[in-house]
Amino acid sequence: MAKNRYHFNAKTLKFEKARVTLKERALKVLSFLFTTFAFAALVIFLAYNLLESPMEKMQQRELAFVKVQYEILNDRLDQLALVLQDMQDRDDNIYRVIFEREPIPSAIRKAGFGGSDRYANLRGFKNSDIAISTSQKLDVIASQLYVQSKSFDEVFDMAKNKEKMLASLPAIQPVSNKDLRRIGSYFGYRTDPFYKIIKLHEGLDFSAPVGTEIYATGDGVVVNVERSRIGYGNHVVIDHGYGFKTLYAHLSKFEARRGEKVKRGQIIGYVGNTGKSTSPHLHYEVHRNGRPVDPIHYLFNDISPEEYELLIGLSSRPGQSMD
Repeated sequence: MAKNRYHFNAKTLKFEKARVTLKERALKVLSFLFTTFAFAALVIFLAYNLLESPMEKMQQRELAFVKVQYEILNDRLDQLALVLQDMQDRDDNIYRVIFEREPIPSAIRKAGFGGSDRYANLRGFKNSDIAISTSQKLDVIASQLYVQSKSFDEVFDMAKNKEKMLASLPAIQPVSNKDLRRIGSYFGYRTDPFYKIIKLHEGLDFSAPVGTEIYATGDGVVVNVERSRIGYGNHVVIDHGYGFKTLYAHLSKFEARRGEKVKRGQIIGYVGNTGKSTSPHLHYEVHRNGRPVDPIHYLFNDISPEEYELLIGLSSRPGQSMD
């Protein structure tokens, strides 16, 4: 029961019962409601920001668990990346070297991803960084594994054809030269006997009498048989496959024809003195992937390691070519 309120009337000198106006009642109600809502809002704010519900606690534990699992996954991806790097190193420096293949360029192994942002759907979250980092590592490893798988397929095919490949390599001397005395000029920069300038001599010159037999240095297909009075003179070119071609120049007579399949050691012609030549000899070149290389490095069927070292030493001396 509400208590009555009184106030002193100075005119009548009496205490009179106070009357509450409608405005005052409305203000009291509004004041009460405002205070109630403010208190409720404060309680709700504190509850949401300082206190955690059982559901929120469970979600926090689940998020912490997922984050730990992402970190473990990242560590395992780093370990897989190291294993993959070892596989790539072995592939480039062992397997592909054995089969005379160029290593896979780094630009191909580590090719990026084109197009729009692949990880846009992962952005905007509290743990976006770790999710994006993990996805990027996984994509990189998947891409490199694909390239490595293709490389191993190629190596496997080369291994199946190893016998054929080894027979095709230009691995013997093109003329009989057991004492190694017939090499008159080596691969490298030599003085040109006609122009007296130093230029790259792209092969070996084997001094021999006219009519000396010339042998194919590896299995292959004759792709060019040409008669000429200049340059290489009469010459033969054999394509051995696997990126190798050999050239035999200054011949006096041919024993091979264009399109013919030849075997290592088969006679393809005879030494002569045709074209740009100072004396009877065979000019012999080896080309790998379109570039001339030192034939000495491929004579492993004909010479011992000691003889190889001897020839390498002799080839480093200055001299004059024979053509």
